[in-house]
Amino acid sequence: MLRKLLNRLVPVSNARDIGVAANTREIADRLIAQGNRAETRGNLSEACEQYRKAVAVAPEYSKAHLNLGVGLEAIGDADGAIESYEAALAIDPADAYASYNLGKLLYARGVLPRAEELLHSALRHKPEFPEAHVVLSSVYDAQGNLSAAAAALEVALKQRPDWAGALLNYGTVLKKLGRLSEAEAALRHVIVIDPENVDALHFLGNVLAEQGELDESMACCQQALVLKPDSPEAHSSLGNVLGQLGRLDEAMACYKKAVALKPNFPEGYFGLGNVLREHGQLDEAIICYKKAIALKPDFLEAHCNLGITFGGQDHLDEALGHFQKALSLWPDFASARWHFTMSQIPAVHEADADPARYRTAFSLELEELDHWFDAARLASGFSAVGSQQPFYLAYQEENNRDLLRRYGSLCARIMNDWFDRQGFVPSGRRDFGGVIRIGIVSQYFLNSSVWNAIIKGWFQQLDRGRFSLHAFFLGTRHDQETLFAKTNASHFDQGHRELRQWVEAIIGQQLDVLIYPEIGMDPMAAKLASLRLAPVQVATWGHPETTGLPTIDYYLSAEDLEPQNSQDNYTERLVTLPHLGCYYEPPPVASAVPDLRGLGIEPAPPIFLCPGVPFKYAPQHDRVLTEIARRVRRCRFVFFTQRPGRLSEKLRQRLERVFAQNGLDAARFVVFIPWQDTPGFYGWLKRADVFLDTIGFSGFNTAMQAAECGAPIVTREGRFLRGRFASGILKRMGLHELVAKSEEDYVALAVELAQDAAYRRHIRERIERSRQVLFEDIAPIHALEDFLTEAAIRR
Repeated sequence: MLRKLLNRLVPVSNARDIGVAANTREIADRLIAQGNRAETRGNLSEACEQYRKAVAVAPEYSKAHLNLGVGLEAIGDADGAIESYEAALAIDPADAYASYNLGKLLYARGVLPRAEELLHSALRHKPEFPEAHVVLSSVYDAQGNLSAAAAALEVALKQRPDWAGALLNYGTVLKKLGRLSEAEAALRHVIVIDPENVDALHFLGNVLAEQGELDESMACCQQALVLKPDSPEAHSSLGNVLGQLGRLDEAMACYKKAVALKPNFPEGYFGLGNVLREHGQLDEAIICYKKAIALKPDFLEAHCNLGITFGGQDHLDEALGHFQKALSLWPDFASARWHFTMSQIPAVHEADADPARYRTAFSLELEELDHWFDAARLASGFSAVGSQQPFYLAYQEENNRDLLRRYGSLCARIMNDWFDRQGFVPSGRRDFGGVIRIGIVSQYFLNSSVWNAIIKGWFQQLDRGRFSLHAFFLGTRHDQETLFAKTNASHFDQGHRELRQWVEAIIGQQLDVLIYPEIGMDPMAAKLASLRLAPVQVATWGHPETTGLPTIDYYLSAEDLEPQNSQDNYTERLVTLPHLGCYYEPPPVASAVPDLRGLGIEPAPPIFLCPGVPFKYAPQHDRVLTEIARRVRRCRFVFFTQRPGRLSEKLRQRLERVFAQNGLDAARFVVFIPWQDTPGFYGWLKRADVFLDTIGFSGFNTAMQAAECGAPIVTREGRFLRGRFASGILKRMGLHELVAKSEEDYVALAVELAQDAAYRRHIRERIERSRQVLFEDIAPIHALEDFLTEAAIRR
């Protein structure tokens, strides 16, 4: 877009004629005039011929060289034009037009330092030169100096206030700076000047989308397409809006249309890559990002998103390389710097990996990241916070409190800086009294593990005479559970909104307590939780790890799930609710019988169900499986392939190596089957002989489902909340003997259950008799009500 303003300037006369005889200059001027007339007629070849004659007649006449440069530029001979402008400047270094034209061409070639120098020279000799200010802004933009780019455009617009092209550029730069309301104003000004400016319309659509004004955003993009149906840029902008609305198939169609109209359109391939990544089609997304980069090698966002996508496949070397490439192009690129730090820990470790090495790398990079966000860079950090979180740190069975405290402090520092710059009008502190206002922020007001285990019970059982529930639904998908939440909430906010809008919505409810059921997975939840939006702020175990955030006061957990001295694992004040800490309805069990033979599994040998996602399996525990296989001899370990399948494949390959190292053929024991829907999974729970809980990071919902299906569970009690879900559930049912204290006990218990059918039946019967104690437990709700009341009073 910026290059549309880089028009040639044809000065009538500004060059010096030092050393040029008067008669020679007159001849040259006549030739130049003839060239100018030819150029006006559109006869560029004749114009260049006349300019060459002028140079031949008066080689020391800068005006002749300047006009030849303009002519050569017009016919596409950039090399010749550069040579001519250099010649003009050699004769007259103060020629502002030659400096401008040469700087413009060098900018287009990416020779940015020299271009900047020339444009400054042009402006020293001709300060009232808006075109030069615009090109200088383009240079600054390409260098990543957006503040300077905006300042240069502001000067240009003071000199030429209603220049639509400069206003358009100004709007795009302001958008990059995050100054969205100012960008919106600039683009609306363009449309007032030029109502049919297609670029301004679809750019305005993008800006409005970033502010959460999706209806008007879509209207702008659609109007742009009415004016110019074959505009690839407008199709791409509409794709951006549809993508934000979660209408991914429609967005994909827009991007495909854009690149069909313009095959060399890097932004179109970038948008298509984004949608494919959201769809989980990571290989296809990588192809699109690579196409975008091939067309535009300095495409910062494409390098960054390519790195993110490689990270999603656990190709960390490739991911880190692309983040570094983006940073080499723009050293102040906060998103790339953030992702570089958060990508230090793999999802699935190799067999011989040392997790401590990755942990140390993350710690060192986190320290560097904290220093990197100095006063000059702090303002750009808010968009990065939460975009990637140290999620896989939780899958190491280590105390992460101190690491996450440092991480949380950084998040809060960045977000508080953002908050202070927004100029929010305080809503005033509500006098305490009457119904206690409880806010809940989550993307999981729908059928999901977080909803089923934690949130739903609050909506079912909290006393509405004492508490009002104010829900802030960050997600875009919805189902019957969403409707249930909406029906049972005093206030329900939903839909795509930007950060500022969510902050205003939450503050506007004047809450007494604000609860985040999970912090660690959703980007917007992480941003919001890093701010102080209510007098009391609480997290709980949707992601079972301390948040590290100084803005979170309490962490809700459960007595049956925490070890002794567990406060040492949290930066928040730990609150343990009775029993399992939640009101959980028994899941409806509608099961489908698994087709064993269709999957190549013999029905006779014992089946061990391994239900965890790949990153729950730490390599140091692989020997548990090989030892079970060695003792049982004929058995099957059934894993489920997670989409996208790269992580499951990495786990499968690791298990093959580990089994081979122990003299076993993994193909005889290990099978990965497709991911199951709920009836399919229940069918496997009923068919499996033994349910093997993941060691170090247990599964709550899967263990509850296993109990409802009567599946014998084997677990090893973990050191932290995240490793104690199944053990807490089993102990609650009085089945302490299924809770191993060591890996050796785990193996022995699994082998006994697999080989002793009578013992298996006995365990199933005990589970069926005792499992009701797990469900519809009102004690945690009453304790939660007491906690919320006390916390609200003490605020």
